[in-house]
Amino acid sequence: MKQARDLRLQESARVFILGGVVKLLIAPDKFKGSLSAAGVSEALSVGWKSILPETEVSFAPMADGGEGFAEALASALVGEWIYLESFDAIGRPIQCRFFWEPATHTAILAMSEASGIERLSSRERDPYKASTFGTGILLRRAVELGAKRVLLGLGGSATTDGGVGMAAALGYRFLSAGGEVLEPLPSNLTRIGRIDSSEARPLPEIIAACDVQNPLLGTRGSAAVFAPQKGADANAVHFLEAGLAHLAGMVRRDLTCDFRNTPGAGAAGGMGYGLLSFCRARLEPGFDLVSKAVGLEDRIAQSDLVLTGEGRLDSQTLEGKGPAGIAALARAAGKPVLAFAGSIEESPEIHACFDATFPIIDRAVSLEEAMKDAPAFLHRAAARAARLISNPIQL
Repeated sequence: MKQARDLRLQESARVFILGGVVKLLIAPDKFKGSLSAAGVSEALSVGWKSILPETEVSFAPMADGGEGFAEALASALVGEWIYLESFDAIGRPIQCRFFWEPATHTAILAMSEASGIERLSSRERDPYKASTFGTGILLRRAVELGAKRVLLGLGGSATTDGGVGMAAALGYRFLSAGGEVLEPLPSNLTRIGRIDSSEARPLPEIIAACDVQNPLLGTRGSAAVFAPQKGADANAVHFLEAGLAHLAGMVRRDLTCDFRNTPGAGAAGGMGYGLLSFCRARLEPGFDLVSKAVGLEDRIAQSDLVLTGEGRLDSQTLEGKGPAGIAALARAAGKPVLAFAGSIEESPEIHACFDATFPIIDRAVSLEEAMKDAPAFLHRAAARAARLISNPIQL
């Protein structure tokens, strides 16, 4: 395995041996809890250019549907950030933003901006109360602005409400059997007796970035798989499962659609299901959506070498996450790709995916220190890679 990797490194080195200005594309994902994709890009560039200052560097920070989704797209577009007041998952007023591209009337939203789990402390996570209403406010504002298309990143949510909070912000009403208007909360899902769509707003094309294939219900569903990460104990999981199943029955009866088994319906606490049901949205893999929006395939073709990475390279990386997608595009274009990570799973599949992998941690440190000093570790790792690639004698 090491010999095979060394041979691929030799191929990577040829672009430097031939001389001239090398075009380097840096396209990492975020290092979760430590650096954004843009921050990782900058740190890799600083380290690389400390060894090879003449390198022509361009950036394509990547993201899936979670944190950093809007920023990754905004980095490749011309537009502005729209700031507005919305609500977090437990109903507190907060300042939020989304990106607006006026040329195409496209709004780029991240669900985590308003309804994200990162906005709550561990003690504040409430599976019975957490709602997507705040995300619905962002979506409503985009529609009011005249959006013809909305790109919405799913991921990083604190909610398991099947999207009813979002739907309520868009004009849907959820009524009890006695006609009482219910708050759009997970605790009220089993009480829904009728869904009133008479005042629902007309919506533009909505494309949701979704990187999981889970259905709404069952052992692979939203409540069973994701709710425990959001503060749900066994009783809460059982309650949420019953609530989402009841919601699906009401939607099938009153809205004449049934997306409970659609892959991705269980994403982001059932937000995938809510978008399909209430907004007639389309779900797309997050990497595919972002890569198309930023013209990644063409940018890789115009480069000599690609750097990518994320906090940890492991089996999940190979299941549609950014670095693996970038590696596939690079291989198709005949371009070498190097991957950097805080930790790297020792598996043939991981190493076969990239031309070389570089763990950034170069000394014994605590996890806290590694996350705090990630820029410095990335500087040194990129410098090591540049030194190795530019000096074939070392190979």
